[in-house]
Amino acid sequence: MEASFLSAVVLPIALAIIMLGMGLSLLPEDFQRVRKYPKAVSIGLISQVVLLPVIGFGIAKLVPMQPVIAMGLMIIALCPGGVSSNVITFLAKGDVALSVTLTAFSSLITVFTIPVLGNLAYQHFIGQSAAIALPIGATIVQIFLMTLLPIIIGMGMRQRFPEIARRLEKVTSRLAVAFLAIIILLLVIREWNRLPGFILQVGIAVVLLNTISMLAGFYVSKLLKLNAPQQICIAIEVGIQNGTLAIAITAGLLNNPDMAIPAAVYSLFMYVTGLIAINYGRKLAATAAIQQPLESKV
Repeated sequence: MEASFLSAVVLPIALAIIMLGMGLSLLPEDFQRVRKYPKAVSIGLISQVVLLPVIGFGIAKLVPMQPVIAMGLMIIALCPGGVSSNVITFLAKGDVALSVTLTAFSSLITVFTIPVLGNLAYQHFIGQSAAIALPIGATIVQIFLMTLLPIIIGMGMRQRFPEIARRLEKVTSRLAVAFLAIIILLLVIREWNRLPGFILQVGIAVVLLNTISMLAGFYVSKLLKLNAPQQICIAIEVGIQNGTLAIAITAGLLNNPDMAIPAAVYSLFMYVTGLIAINYGRKLAATAAIQQPLESKV
């Protein structure tokens, strides 16, 4: 699949619109929550920025796959949580405030970690002798323009023009879903003949990455005694990645759309585990609601 107008123009614009929508939903207070519950934010960010890439690397090494596919899998593991994680957290009765905080902070941190760790992964999987396809300085600037700048603009609009921002937020959220669906559809159409082979290669790895990372986020936060809504939130934040950003990096910045196949498959499968998380979170919330009145009577 050759790089095209899709990867060079449509993807960056789509991602910028999605991140603008996130910015329209954020307030300065969202960034101050780190002082209110630093433990939950720290656990979530460490799980997202450190634990997830380690899990991704382990899967890429253990599951047989082509180097470009392994690299594509690593890019997913390096990406922050997406807007979808906030919606799924809300539906799963998780801690939405924590979800928004983690998504915002991870989007900020990964502007710097994706180029550095992406370079290391590229050298490892593609080969030391290969030209470094992810120049750190240029990549930081490009990711900033596609992610952080639209968030900053969205937040500025929310502060200055709150009514317009609320209306635009609804439009951008719908556009985000439509853009992601169109991008995945085009990837599938263009790779139709090779898709069965790619799915055989990447299907197992994607399922493992998504499920293991989600379970890891849940049990780490449970082990460290966070409350149930925070556990659900962190599980979803670690398990639901920004697939659009992963596709933009692989098909656009790295100019290798074959690397985008794991991200496309992942972007579809993550909604399966997302539905499972929603069902589990709602049951957990219902159980907690029943237990609280019983405990108050004792």
